[in-house]
Amino acid sequence: MPRSDTTRPGPAWFFREYEPAGVDLGSPAAVAAYDRNQGTDPDADDTLLDRLGVVTGTRLVDLACGTGSLAVQAARRGAEAHGVDISQEMLAFAQARAERAGVGTHWHRAGFLDYAHPAGPADVVTTKSALHQLPDFWKQQALLNVAGMLRPGGTFYLWDVIFSFEPADAAEHLQRWIDIAGRPEGQGFTRADFEAHVREEFSTYTWILEGMLERAGFDIVSEASRTPTHGEFLCRRR
Repeated sequence: MPRSDTTRPGPAWFFREYEPAGVDLGSPAAVAAYDRNQGTDPDADDTLLDRLGVVTGTRLVDLACGTGSLAVQAARRGAEAHGVDISQEMLAFAQARAERAGVGTHWHRAGFLDYAHPAGPADVVTTKSALHQLPDFWKQQALLNVAGMLRPGGTFYLWDVIFSFEPADAAEHLQRWIDIAGRPEGQGFTRADFEAHVREEFSTYTWILEGMLERAGFDIVSEASRTPTHGEFLCRRR
């Protein structure tokens, strides 16, 4: 899975996207643990794909695809599925998942910023639990790249750690999230994992993302904050 096929070169000042913050996923064991902790659920993937209208012939790109569950489910229903990730270990896990499912999925080692889509315009682009790895300036550049790979009227779905609380209430909501979500070692993501997310990664506010999406050329069809720390956007490219 060479990078050269689906990436474009950047200048010396480009963000070092291949040195991600947060949990170390540089080994097969770490990736397998990540997949368990994420709670991969094909039924949930299918529910989302139904919402997004993914059917036979749909061209879908899943950015920061991780262990590939959504892309594989899309391929199983006949979509042309492209999974994109910076991690060789993630892509190897995803490819093995596709082989077990008996589907052909296109895997690309690339990031939000340098992925150059090799096929025709996408009908649907998705990203889940990943855009927070970029600071806000670079989120905007990533969203411009997403818009550039979608056909007019195409769908963009974003789910992430997104903050809908008032800035003055940040400490209260973040501590509550860490206290509730943290699990004992070996049973899921730990308190230390969530603390590291807040300290070292780049989750942002809903109102900031709203402006970024609009400036990138999207109309926001719907947005939902399921909790004060998590949310989704469903968008159409203008």
